[in-house]
Amino acid sequence: MHSIQDLPIGLDATGTRTESDSLGEIQVPADHYWGAQTQRSLIHFNIGDDRMPKAVYHAYGYIKKTAAIVNGRAGRLPQWKADLISRVADEVISGDLDSEFPLYVWQTGSGTQSNMNVNEVISNRAIQLLGGELGSKNPIHPNDHVNMGQSSNDTFVTAMHIAALLAIDGRVLPAVTRLRDAAEARSKEWENKVKIGRTHLEDATPLTVGQEWSGYVAQLDDAADHLRHTKTGLARLAIGGTAVGTGLNAPPGFGDEMTAQIAELTGHPFVSAPNKFAAQASCDALVRVSTALRALAVSLFKFANDMRWLGSGPRTGLHELILPSNEPGSSIMPGKVNPTQAEAMLMVAIQVIGEDSAVSMAGAEGNFELNAFRPVIINNVLHSARILADVMDHFRMYLVAGVRLDDSRLKDNVDRSVMMVTALSPVIGYDQAARIAHRALDEDLTLRDAALRSGVSEALYDRVVDAKRLTRPGVATGR
Repeated sequence: MHSIQDLPIGLDATGTRTESDSLGEIQVPADHYWGAQTQRSLIHFNIGDDRMPKAVYHAYGYIKKTAAIVNGRAGRLPQWKADLISRVADEVISGDLDSEFPLYVWQTGSGTQSNMNVNEVISNRAIQLLGGELGSKNPIHPNDHVNMGQSSNDTFVTAMHIAALLAIDGRVLPAVTRLRDAAEARSKEWENKVKIGRTHLEDATPLTVGQEWSGYVAQLDDAADHLRHTKTGLARLAIGGTAVGTGLNAPPGFGDEMTAQIAELTGHPFVSAPNKFAAQASCDALVRVSTALRALAVSLFKFANDMRWLGSGPRTGLHELILPSNEPGSSIMPGKVNPTQAEAMLMVAIQVIGEDSAVSMAGAEGNFELNAFRPVIINNVLHSARILADVMDHFRMYLVAGVRLDDSRLKDNVDRSVMMVTALSPVIGYDQAARIAHRALDEDLTLRDAALRSGVSEALYDRVVDAKRLTRPGVATGR
């Protein structure tokens, strides 16, 4: 982190310095780079503890660096100023200046105050590097130079798209892939382990543990594909639209140049939004991404919920799975172990589903030429992405990697299963098969004993009711 204590900055006895904006003068902390508009936001919007995600500011660093490059290349900005702004923007991108971005999520809905926070910090940091006076706006002005050709209305939503795409590509999709691969390894390992399926929470016909786990793999594949599809909208950037989408005060072609440069700097295929009015009046791309994160959360909820039920026990539950013992489960019951990773996954999924509801409502509030509910949208999308990525890695490392089968429980369940009578139904008829099932339950018999006592020959039963063959009936019958 950089310190500004080593240079003369107009520090007075109160530890503040005077900065100004169009509303007049205001005192700001002398040991920070931000200026008047940031300070006003801190006073007027110190709501809760929710701060604008740092990822938004890192994305803003790309925008400010790109604008400096483009404006310097065109001669609109002296090259030394462009180079200086670009240098400081790199510090923003790297996170070196994270302590200078203190604003709350609950601020102006356009994100103007966060845009000005970045402009002020870059201006003052650049002035410091030149040995000048912080707050003087000379020779680097936050609006005239750092914000040249830009508006909060096109830059904030551009930063939202950049931050979200980097989070999806850099964190969420890799975590999905790692979990998916770990689940597939388990599916292959247990492809011949026969168990009894359950529908409506009641006993059903056999399948293998591997087949059951292949369902989780397919769900993760589908969720990842959906997320990849929806994130393509994030690649379309609003930059160049300025205030209302017309591009006022931006030179011709500015949006295209900016987008091409951002794509080069980030290594992602960003393109200029074909319709800037839609890009600034709506947040539809982020709404769609949020729904994809919700869909992923729903799939993960199913996976985690199955794990905790299948691991329930050890004496009075299903206990087909032996979950890893990561930590003690009770402060009063010695030896208790709980399905904590599954519980964490379920709580994260619930949180993401709730955050998506907020995103959908905020996304609908695109009034006329501007959606003014942007901060809550990007905060929720980035938070959902972060906690999903984190919990998937934890679930993989601390549950999936260490889970084992209770082979004796699986065998006992298969031996005592009644619903394998389904295989007899086409041979002896549904009604007779049903009577055998009820007899087995009423008299506490195995299905085999009930069938034999009901007149089914031993040879017929052994030929038709084979648990392993019933897991792959098409293979067994040649169909």
